[in-house]
Amino acid sequence: MDDRIRIRSIEVLSDEWAVLKKTTFDYRRSDGTWETQVRQTYDRGDGAVILPYDRERGTILLVRQFRYPAYVTGHKEPLIEACAGLLDEDDPETCIRREAEEELGYHLKDVRRLYAPYMSPGSVTERLWFFLAEYRPSDRISDGGGAADEGEDIEVLEISLDEALALIANGDIVDAKTIMLVQHLALERTGV
Repeated sequence: MDDRIRIRSIEVLSDEWAVLKKTTFDYRRSDGTWETQVRQTYDRGDGAVILPYDRERGTILLVRQFRYPAYVTGHKEPLIEACAGLLDEDDPETCIRREAEEELGYHLKDVRRLYAPYMSPGSVTERLWFFLAEYRPSDRISDGGGAADEGEDIEVLEISLDEALALIANGDIVDAKTIMLVQHLALERTGV
C-alpha cells in the first residue's frame, strides 16, 4: 500500500489521555485515480483482554465497571466486561497477567493467546490481544477491584458461562470484546 498513499499533513488535535490526529493524504484508488482524503485516528495504545474460566464448575470471571463513553451514548448502567488493560510497556501476556491480578484478584497460571484483531480500524489504531485461562478458587490472591489511583472502581463477577450467554442474548452484555470471548469459549465447549 505504500505506493498508493502519500501523506500531505498530520495535525495533532489532542494529546492528553490518548493521541488524536488529523491526517490529510492522497490515496490511489484501485482504478488508478488519485483522491485526497482526510481521516482522524485515535491512538490510545494496544491492549489485552482475558476470560478466565473454571472448567469443572462451568464459571467465568468478568468485571462490572462504569464507562463514561457508553454512559454519554445512553447506556446508564456499568458495563459487564472481560478483564482488560493497555499494554503500556509490557508484552501482551505480561500485561494481561498483571491486569488479572489487579482487577480480578487472581494469579493465572496457564494463559493461552487466541488472536489479536483491530477492534475499530476505521478510526482507532488499537489492536487487542485476546486470551483464555483456566482458573481455580485457590488461584485467588486478593479481592481485585482495580487500581484506585487510576480511577478504577471494579466489581468482580463470577457467573456461569450459560448465564453469560443469556446476558449477551438479552442485551445486558454489550461489550464487543467480552461477547467475542464468551462466544469463543462456548464454541470450544461444544467442540466447534
